[in-house]
Amino acid sequence: MSRPIARDRWSVRQADHEARADALTAGHRARRLRGESHPIEDFLFTYYPVKPAELRRWHPGAGVSLEGGQERADWRYYRVASDGAASVDLAAFFAKRGQTVDYVEGLLSATLDRAPQFGCFGLHEWAMVYRLTPEQLRHTRLPLRIGHAATDAVVESHTIGCSHFDAYRFFTPDAAPLNRLSPTRETQPDMEQSGCLHAGMDIYKWVTKLGPVVPGELLLDAFEFARDIRFVDMQASPYDVTGFTDHEGVELAPIPIETTAGKQEYVRRQREFAVRGNALRQRVLDAIAIARVAVGAPAPAEAG
Repeated sequence: MSRPIARDRWSVRQADHEARADALTAGHRARRLRGESHPIEDFLFTYYPVKPAELRRWHPGAGVSLEGGQERADWRYYRVASDGAASVDLAAFFAKRGQTVDYVEGLLSATLDRAPQFGCFGLHEWAMVYRLTPEQLRHTRLPLRIGHAATDAVVESHTIGCSHFDAYRFFTPDAAPLNRLSPTRETQPDMEQSGCLHAGMDIYKWVTKLGPVVPGELLLDAFEFARDIRFVDMQASPYDVTGFTDHEGVELAPIPIETTAGKQEYVRRQREFAVRGNALRQRVLDAIAIARVAVGAPAPAEAG
C-alpha cells in the first residue's frame, strides 16, 4: 500500500528540489556555457556520468503515490493508477535492476559493519602521480605542490594501504606494488570501509543507480557529500590547489599530509566524513528496505 501525498504538498517538495539542484549545479552549467572547466568540482560530472538535468528530477521514493501525477505516465519506472495517482513501478524496477539493488545493499551493509580505517592519509592521490613526468599528470592545470622529486619521496617514505579499488586502479605502474593491499572489483564488498574518502564519494554513485527508489532529497544530500569530499581529497593531494575556491567561494588551502599537522587535519576530516557517510548509507538502506516491503521482494541471503 502506497502512502498518498496531495499534489499541493508534493509540488512544493518538487519545486524545492529543483531549486536546490539548480543551485548545486549552477557553477558547472555556467562554466560549460563558457567552455571552461574547474579541475576539482567538475570531476563530479565527468567521473560520475550524471547530468544536471538528472539531478533536477525529483522522485518521492518507494512506497509513495503522488495524487494528480498523471504527467509522470511517461517517466521511466512509473505507473499511473486509474485515479491519476503516480508511483514508482517497483515490480518493473526490480525486474530490471534487482541485481543492482542486491549489490548496493550488500556493499553498504558490509561497509557499515566494518570498522573505519584512518591511516591512509590520502596517499592514493600521491600514488597516482608517482614517478610521472609533468606532461603525464591527469590534472595538467594543477602543478605539484612540492615538486616531482619530493612527491615521489613522500610516497616512498610512507606505507600505502589503499582499500578502494577505483582509487587503486589509477595508481601508476611503479606505485601499485607499493600498496600493502590488492583490492579488486570482486573483493570490493569485502574491503570497503567508511574511513575511505572515495568510498564516501561513491555513495552518490550508488544512489544514482537506485534511481526512483530513492527520494530526491537523499540524492542531493549524497551529491553534496561527494562534493565536500572531493574538495578535501584534492586539498590533501600532491596538487597545488592555490587560487581555487570551494562551492562557497572560500579559497582552498592545502592539507600537507607529508607533515604531522597535515596528517592530523586529514584524519579529523576523515572521521567527520565517516560519520556523515554512514548516516547516508543507512538512509539508502532504509529506502531499499521500504522498496522491498512495498514490492514483496526478499533481501538476498548475503545481505542478512
